[in-house]
Amino acid sequence: MGIAAVPSRSRLYARFLMPPRTILYTGKGGVGKTSVAAATARRAAAEGRRTVILSTDPAHSLSDSLGVELGPDPVEVSPGLWGQEVIAEAEMRRNWDRVAAWMSGLLQSKGVDSVRAEELSVPPGLDELFSLLQIKRHWDREEFDVVIVDCAPSGETLRLLGYPEVASWWVRKVFPWNRSLLSKAAPIAKALEIPMPEPELMDEVEHLIENLLAMDEILRDHEHCSIRLVMNPDRMVINEARRTFTHLCLFGYLTDAVIVNRVFPDEVSDSYFAGWREQQSAQLETVEEGFSPVPVLTARYFDREVIGEGMHTRLADDLYGEIDPSGLLHSGMAREVSTEDGRTVIRIRAPFTEKGEVKLQQAGEELLVQVGEARRTIMLPSGLARRSPSKASFENETLEIVFEDRDAAEA
Repeated sequence: MGIAAVPSRSRLYARFLMPPRTILYTGKGGVGKTSVAAATARRAAAEGRRTVILSTDPAHSLSDSLGVELGPDPVEVSPGLWGQEVIAEAEMRRNWDRVAAWMSGLLQSKGVDSVRAEELSVPPGLDELFSLLQIKRHWDREEFDVVIVDCAPSGETLRLLGYPEVASWWVRKVFPWNRSLLSKAAPIAKALEIPMPEPELMDEVEHLIENLLAMDEILRDHEHCSIRLVMNPDRMVINEARRTFTHLCLFGYLTDAVIVNRVFPDEVSDSYFAGWREQQSAQLETVEEGFSPVPVLTARYFDREVIGEGMHTRLADDLYGEIDPSGLLHSGMAREVSTEDGRTVIRIRAPFTEKGEVKLQQAGEELLVQVGEARRTIMLPSGLARRSPSKASFENETLEIVFEDRDAAEA
């Protein structure tokens, strides 16, 4: 059944209720992100919370995981649980069609051929960004207690999470007019044969900007919204997750847990897997070190594919035990990253580290930090990797590392 089957909250008291707990799951492709998200959603629904899980991954696999054919609107999967696969292209048409038509006409009036004008009227990635607007719709409708998002792989998700501010800036630059300016500019535009946007179109653009910025606020609401990184205990996957973690801190998004999926259980004692288990054990230590103090949850490598309610229950049991899967598992930013005047400062809480001499060693995207006997490796975004750490200090249980542009550092 479709969206009409979703129970609504009374509007008389909805304004006194809390926003829905929202959890975004992302990670490198193939790590079991969809299974983990589905298992979390099923457990939250089983505990009595109205839950919707939506996929914004262009390569949807949520229908297969849940065993129910999903569409662009929420479909009831089981009591208390709804599923949804957002179609990015449809969302773009809904939000951008009229704007794109005007921009295409403007470009064609300047001699751009129709095919190229149509392509240039849609900024890259805008269709996927509109998929995330479904989160805001669920917040506005107040129909669910929990919203679980099965995101695209981490690289695409990072690009999208940083996009609302960029997109709103871009739209404001393209549409810098208000109604009074439109009427004054109309004669000039007519003389230059430039098509002017209708006032209704400007209202639509302003509404779009408001939605983008409101969604950005939702994603940065650390009390109600967080991100969970899913990975396998493999070096390359962990390195990407650590890099993603630093990016999320840079954008100001809260990571409240990291999940290591497909860990070989103790009962796998075959000599063939001994090397794998030893390697995974070492990588788990790397995860504990690299993401501290964010909690690390683990799930075993099951003996069958994780599809359907039964296997989702087993996965949820492994991951959460008695923990509330929809709860906020960690509050406060593990790292704070700020940039101003060509200087970027990373602050890392290290409450159990004794004060000592701070040593830094950088190799490409890896920064090795040592305070006394404690060591930590930080994966840097490419932008920071091109800068030099110019200063490091440890005060009040906080490690502070300062980066400067190479040109500024040499000046």
